[in-house]
Amino acid sequence: MTEAVDAGLGWTVQHAYRGSEFFRRKLDAAGVDPHSIRSEADLPRLPLTTKQELREAYPFGWTCVPPEQVVRIHASTGTTGRRILATYTANDLEDWAAMFQRCYEFAGVTAADRVQITPGYGLWTAGIGFQAGAERLGATAVPTGPGNLNLQFEVMLDLQSTVLCATSSFALLIAEETQRRGLNERLALRVGVFGSERWGEAMRSRIEELLKIETFDIYGFTELYGPGMGLDCREHEGIHYWDDYYLVEVIDHASEKVLAAGEEGELVVTTLRKQAQPLLRYRTHDLSRIIPEPCPCGSPFPRIERLKGRVDDMFKVRGVAVFPAQIDTVLSAQPGLGSEYQVLLTRREGRDRFLIRVEAPEVSGTEVLSAALRQELGVRPEIEIVPPGSLPRTDRKTKRVVDERG
Repeated sequence: MTEAVDAGLGWTVQHAYRGSEFFRRKLDAAGVDPHSIRSEADLPRLPLTTKQELREAYPFGWTCVPPEQVVRIHASTGTTGRRILATYTANDLEDWAAMFQRCYEFAGVTAADRVQITPGYGLWTAGIGFQAGAERLGATAVPTGPGNLNLQFEVMLDLQSTVLCATSSFALLIAEETQRRGLNERLALRVGVFGSERWGEAMRSRIEELLKIETFDIYGFTELYGPGMGLDCREHEGIHYWDDYYLVEVIDHASEKVLAAGEEGELVVTTLRKQAQPLLRYRTHDLSRIIPEPCPCGSPFPRIERLKGRVDDMFKVRGVAVFPAQIDTVLSAQPGLGSEYQVLLTRREGRDRFLIRVEAPEVSGTEVLSAALRQELGVRPEIEIVPPGSLPRTDRKTKRVVDERG
């Protein structure tokens, strides 16, 4: 594996340099001879690549193959700024499907399954990625796309879908609607593969309880290929990533220092065989850590911890930096609370108001919860208990932080 990784890294750097003015300028500015990158040990010598740089390379400045070799184009959702355009060769699409097939296999999906695919299609990478992996595995793909709950349930019941693919937010909506319609005993679902946003153990438990399924957290993003770049196995102790296709480092977000395995920081990825748009030390803004211990499942593929959140998710209140994942961790440990919450930030007479709305069947223990959050966050929020199901539900990503401070 080491020789293959080193060869893949060397090829990637030279391919990027030859194929793109964007990468030539980056490497020349950093004083890096592409032929001098011969092994994984040389990785820290390469300059980091940022999302803003890829945005500025729009539309094709980052593409490293001739236009006639590009067979598909996707784009990022644009939720944090201008869309990033993603191009693919035929070989890139085959690699993406192979990695996605691996994800399904880790989740116990087989050719006998019917896979209902609710993530969006079009420029977004999600839906078609789920479909390609399922078809490569030999499973039956059922591409319902997002929204339209009546259609989702019609197909789930009539075709007896066994696997549900969705954003975690839409999976929760489907789970709650299943209970409301009394359909639990009529569904054939056994596996859920959910991603595109960070989701915690409270949401996982809620979905599994309502749908009577086993759920899996899938990793990926458009700049890398799309979803399918990793999955938690049936041990559910971290996400396996495919180090025969890309490498992962963890850096300190502020200092950019490479951190040791086990230390938490920002994930940085470098591709090993991507043709149209290779990545050289790309800053994902995802927060996690490399798990140094081997997985109990026996897989040789390394693991990262389930995402703590994103650097972009952080907000400051009264001078204190807060990540939504910290809130989720505290809420998950409190009995009787639902998995859904919403943060509302306002300002009155120059002072921040920090309110967290939490779903729960009854109002109780708000002081205990506020104190637990104060201990974890370093700042005390106000707590408002709201009825289950009253916070927004969506077929895409849930917006949990509403900042009205201007």
